[in-house]
Amino acid sequence: MENYFEPRLTDDQLRAISSIGLAHMGDAVFEVLVRAWLCAHGKATGKGLHQATIRLVCAESQAEKAERVLPLLTEEELAVFKRGRNAQVHTVPGHASRAQYGEATALEALLGWLYLRGERERVNELFCKMMEE
Repeated sequence: MENYFEPRLTDDQLRAISSIGLAHMGDAVFEVLVRAWLCAHGKATGKGLHQATIRLVCAESQAEKAERVLPLLTEEELAVFKRGRNAQVHTVPGHASRAQYGEATALEALLGWLYLRGERERVNELFCKMMEE
């Protein structure tokens, strides 16, 4: 692969990535989208941008957002989500329950998988649904 800015991995390449690896990628994708959303909507400025980002990317918030998109997932996406939820994580932040952390990891794994597949429109579609007020 030569374009790491817009990756398009094959199904075989994606299967070789662990759930934690997919979640690692999805965490970055989600944070970039949240930062863009905050800037575009003028939701926070200056020092408040960082705090607003933290509130939206924390496990509790991600778990709540995952619930919004679960009914929209295809069978294949749901399988990736469940794979992420079942990932073996060894530490859970003190402010989140194990269930919330599992849902957040699942959402991140799904976003990472879609991004690495080159499915930017689908990532955006799900993100927009997550951010509906």
